[in-house]
Amino acid sequence: MPDWLRPRRRWHLHERQMQAEILNQIEMRCTSMEYDRKDAKAWATKTVRGFYQCPITPMTADYKFDVDGIRYNIDKYVEMGVDGLAVGGFISECWNVSASDWFRYHEIVAEANAGRLDLWTIVLDPSVYTAIEKMQFVEKLGYNGAEVINPVVQLKRDDEIYAWFKFLTDNTDLAVCLYRTPVSGTVLSWDLMRRLADIDTVIGVKQGAMSRAETIKIRQLMPEGFNTMEPFEYFFLDDLRLGGTVCWGELSYMLYGKKRHFAKEYIRLAHEGKWEEARAASDQLSEVREFYHDNFLWDIARTATYASALANVKAWYEAIGLKAGPILPPVADVTPEKKEQIRAKLVELGIA
Repeated sequence: MPDWLRPRRRWHLHERQMQAEILNQIEMRCTSMEYDRKDAKAWATKTVRGFYQCPITPMTADYKFDVDGIRYNIDKYVEMGVDGLAVGGFISECWNVSASDWFRYHEIVAEANAGRLDLWTIVLDPSVYTAIEKMQFVEKLGYNGAEVINPVVQLKRDDEIYAWFKFLTDNTDLAVCLYRTPVSGTVLSWDLMRRLADIDTVIGVKQGAMSRAETIKIRQLMPEGFNTMEPFEYFFLDDLRLGGTVCWGELSYMLYGKKRHFAKEYIRLAHEGKWEEARAASDQLSEVREFYHDNFLWDIARTATYASALANVKAWYEAIGLKAGPILPPVADVTPEKKEQIRAKLVELGIA
């Protein structure tokens, strides 16, 4: 490894020893990645399907990772039939943790998952060197890919952003899912995505620009094998009919609680070509879907951030029996009144 890629973190000796022990334990269970660079797109098209969810992170009352809570939730995700997890980004609050905690979090998740679900990280760093360091680290833990946002500072022109991703992918073999979003400050242009799609390990894009028309257009413009991923479950049934394969990088399936089986049902019916029956199953989620939008998605659309909306999701998690705890300061936590309002509505909807 070149010197400029070597980790620069100064950890105490006991932290380094603990990290080495955990890595050794995980690497004994993990094999190499499931694909070669040149086959990354084909692997993703075959493998990345269904619901790839972004879970929230349980915290203790003193704002530490609730390790038992993380393990409990992952066991529940497996029971639910979640197809994959994309962790370490905005929804998991990892934009608001220290560098050492970011690495520790990914170790905890990999250890708890124990190879059961396909794991992806989310990288939000404007420094390409930090992004490479993180991706090389999680590859050793058994993660198969990374959703990567384009730099939120400095690099804004197409050529600059392309050079950033080219440098990144030249230095890691992990599959990369682009993140097309106004949160980055620069929404990836169609021409730039077409150029990025020619990189072997760029397997697709999370089309998070909140425009259904653009999702359809991008899928038409991109080359075969490039996966245009819809992050809004509201559109997922229609997306299946138009060639989509995955509802990527959100958390509605987990939040649907006692009614989440309707989501799996409409996917099954869609794959059988029973579109009207699939629509009827999807319609069973209409009320909870709208409640989710009102308490999460529209807040993101209004503010172009996730922070203020996550407290509602943590209250929702606890109402359906998952572990959550407080949100990390300085983000404001949900009020007791709002928390009770969410719980009562979920009971009324038959979710909790």
